[in-house]
Amino acid sequence: MRKGYKLNNLKTFLSWQKMGIRFGAISLASLLWIFVISENIYLMVVDMPIEARNLPARHALKEEVPTYAKVRLKGTGRSLFKTILLSRFIPGFKLVLDLERISEEYDFILNDYFERYPQKVSIPSNFDVSYVEVIYPRSIHISLDEYKEKTVLVEPKIRIKTAPGFVIVGKPIISPSKVKIAGSRNIVESIYFVSTISDTIIDASLPISIMLTLKSESGQLLEYTPKTVTFKQSVQSISERIISEIPVQILNVKEDVQAFVSPQTVSLTVIGGTEFISSLEPESLIVSVNFNDWNSKKQFYDLNVKTSKDVISWMDLSPQNVELVVTKRAN
Repeated sequence: MRKGYKLNNLKTFLSWQKMGIRFGAISLASLLWIFVISENIYLMVVDMPIEARNLPARHALKEEVPTYAKVRLKGTGRSLFKTILLSRFIPGFKLVLDLERISEEYDFILNDYFERYPQKVSIPSNFDVSYVEVIYPRSIHISLDEYKEKTVLVEPKIRIKTAPGFVIVGKPIISPSKVKIAGSRNIVESIYFVSTISDTIIDASLPISIMLTLKSESGQLLEYTPKTVTFKQSVQSISERIISEIPVQILNVKEDVQAFVSPQTVSLTVIGGTEFISSLEPESLIVSVNFNDWNSKKQFYDLNVKTSKDVISWMDLSPQNVELVVTKRAN
């Protein structure tokens, strides 16, 4: 009985809650409709874009300018509603700050500035609303610096996970590998490379060729040319190959002796990207014996194998050791 009673109470509560939501939505829609068709004059605060223009020649912004200001507008309900709907799509709706006469530092007291230069408040005439005042920010500090350009390296921030049976081969190719940055001298001089926006590729089984966007390190204060780069990376299926006739090198031989190995060549199996290992020459692998290990009482010596980092692994070295023969060099 108690369970059924609680269940009925829950259903009643949810039913009333749904009715409350519907009633609230209807009430809000009704108020909005009255506001839209109303010819009464209202005041409303909206976000208005800020545009800083006419930078002095060979100067750049040292600090970012706020993107928007909260501005109080006046108009009929219909006009204000129209302004809210269209303002984001019409570039003519903005506040303009003219930087032409600024040398290095200046504080714009916004309400004083727009009262002195009302033409800097740009509102399309078909909006049929009027500017009243700026609510926030009250002022904007402008700081200028010498303009400078510089070429820096691009660092890709991309993570690649290959599909089973595939491997990344070689270094990625970035094109262009360097880009031009331009802006405030102090900012430009502190930057030595720019990164791309981070990205991840999963289950890669084909060569990769994508466009990457450069990451803005200092907001809108820096200009990048170009703004995107091409990223290419070889991805190959994993295979194995036997490589024969690999010459055995003798390292650290002294000048007063002659040293020989027997046999002079060996073979082994390499594992790696199919295309990569198919292009490997015997000389691409370094198989060596160290003369510093030589002992007149010792005949056979283990070999040291060095391969390219793109070789996943090697195995089946044959033979696994060689004879090191040392004789005095004739005068």
